Amino acid sequence: MTDRQNGNMNRSDDDFGNTQYFKPQKEEESAAKKVLSVVYEALTTKGYDPVNQIVGYIMSGDPTYITNYMGARSLIMRVERDELVEEILRSYIRNNNW
Repeated sequence: MTDRQNGNMNRSDDDFGNTQYFKPQKEEESAAKKVLSVVYEALTTKGYDPVNQIVGYIMSGDPTYITNYMGARSLIMRVERDELVEEILRSYIRNNNW
């Protein structure tokens, strides 16, 4: 009997010759994406240029670039700035078919 027939899930050398198939589950919307959406809406509603304001926040870390309206300032401070950059880049790549 083989290891698998015995219920032993240890891989043998023969198993490494086969390709495993991995199907990831549908990616849920990231926290950074949700936050950016709310912040964008809040900045736009208040008449600010959301791109300039978000860039100012990411570059400086100064939360006063973001309005308090709709809780946007407290929301954006819950997400690391590098995560915001990653989400923006991910979205750009997705939308430009890189």
